[in-house]
Amino acid sequence: MSAKISPLAGKPATESKPVDVAALLAAYHDLKPDPSVPEQRVAFGTSGHRGSSFDRSFNEWHVLAVVQAICDYRAQVGVDGPVFVGIDTHALSGPAFESTLEVLAANGVETQVSTGGEFTPTPAVSHAILAYNRGRERGMADGIVITPSHNPPESGGIKYNPPHGGPADTDATGWIASRANALIEAGLREVKRMPYAQARKADTTREYDFLQRYVGDLGDVLDLEIVRASGVRMGVDPLGGAGVHYWSAIGERYGIDLTVVSEVVDPTFSFMSLDWDGRVRMDPSSAYAMQRLIGLKDRFDVAFACDTDHDRHGVVAPSAGLMQANHYLATAAWYLFQNRPGWREDAAVGKTAVSTALLDRVAAHLGRPLREVPVGFKYFVSGLYDGSLGFGCEESAGASFLAKDASPWSTDKDGIVAALLAGEMTARLGKDPGQVYADITAQLGNPANARIDAPANHAQKAKLSKLAPEQVTSSTLAGDAVTEVTNKAGGQGIGGIKVISANGWFAARPSGTEDIYKVYGESFRGEEHLRTILEEAQAMVDKALADG
Repeated sequence: MSAKISPLAGKPATESKPVDVAALLAAYHDLKPDPSVPEQRVAFGTSGHRGSSFDRSFNEWHVLAVVQAICDYRAQVGVDGPVFVGIDTHALSGPAFESTLEVLAANGVETQVSTGGEFTPTPAVSHAILAYNRGRERGMADGIVITPSHNPPESGGIKYNPPHGGPADTDATGWIASRANALIEAGLREVKRMPYAQARKADTTREYDFLQRYVGDLGDVLDLEIVRASGVRMGVDPLGGAGVHYWSAIGERYGIDLTVVSEVVDPTFSFMSLDWDGRVRMDPSSAYAMQRLIGLKDRFDVAFACDTDHDRHGVVAPSAGLMQANHYLATAAWYLFQNRPGWREDAAVGKTAVSTALLDRVAAHLGRPLREVPVGFKYFVSGLYDGSLGFGCEESAGASFLAKDASPWSTDKDGIVAALLAGEMTARLGKDPGQVYADITAQLGNPANARIDAPANHAQKAKLSKLAPEQVTSSTLAGDAVTEVTNKAGGQGIGGIKVISANGWFAARPSGTEDIYKVYGESFRGEEHLRTILEEAQAMVDKALADG
């Protein structure tokens, strides 16, 4: 059950064999999926369909079918405005973008692509959709983002954002995946497509300056004037991702002291350090993968990084080094709800079922409602859209929050504003986020938490996702009485199990994006108690799976 840490973890990626980009791109075009093999079918996880062309899980056929299915879905639900298309820097994103445009143009769909071929962060697409749709009742826009997020260089991904700007819900993704698989099974005969060169010149293909619109509006969501006036020195590592050119534009636009340490874009991501399993993964919450960012600790008042599509963040504070995602998220919530007077008094703190219980205590301390949801940012969309949720966050370092006037800023995760918030916080409070977190835990308790990732195949993940509370029979957890065993949050399934006591909890669930499962644990009684929780979690889950 415990993950085996590779001896290469934290070492430079140059010590491993880089992905063969030419072979990866050839496989995208040459290999076709077999829809009778479950791993080769279209399947939308927590955020889109992802896979690798080498494994026949993300190939040209997948993208053509998914985009045609999106066109069919739009027609069915009456969405007839433009589609905003974003793209990250993964090698497979380039050909997937071409495939996407070929289908959209052939279907006569107005398509907004980035000016000059600039890469486009996920939050810039979400913000563009919201900005376009504001005040409209018809002709609503939606979006497609071509990204596998932080996943390894051989990965590809595509996701759909409806007119609310956030990730599509399961009704939409289920329909799109089912239709896409039917199209593949039928040999793509119903897919409309035209050559890329023709699609690029089509009347329906337009350019949109995502960068200037997003950067120009940042003052609506952040107090960058106080950052400028204070002279807080910030450093950012874009990790060769989609926002690589956004940061310098932000620094120039707002006159803030923001140093971009690298603008290198390399589809092998060989500038990274290797993650826990010895693989390249652009995860800004992983200390193994973030060795370059951690090296900035003493150069700046605060430093940060974002993953490849810039929807996740990692923050380095001089007082604490790389902050655990849960630590920074609790700090961000604490700060925001005391420094956003334009938000509704009943705006809630949002968290997933596997995020820190310190957020529960922060919400209670500040007199704010708490909204706990299953894993998946889609569960925060409605609250961010209508202003009833001030801040929503996921344990995996994804968050977004309202504009200062309580209007929606991005209904998808936004690593850029979450990172820059660390600068605003430092400027206003005169303390870095690590020091602010220490102040919070001195008042509310200091949780120890950990996440274990371990390999799991398709069948094992399916079994774990269907665990029922009655399959967990233990009445105690690390010496404390079990107060709740649940497979739901906010009335919806979490795709796993959660066991809770007064002083700690654990949750076990399969990853929606990789062939791993995750066990999360937290204790308010210290590291030793946490170890016991995780050991007992192993025994409980193993027994439940064996009996299931």
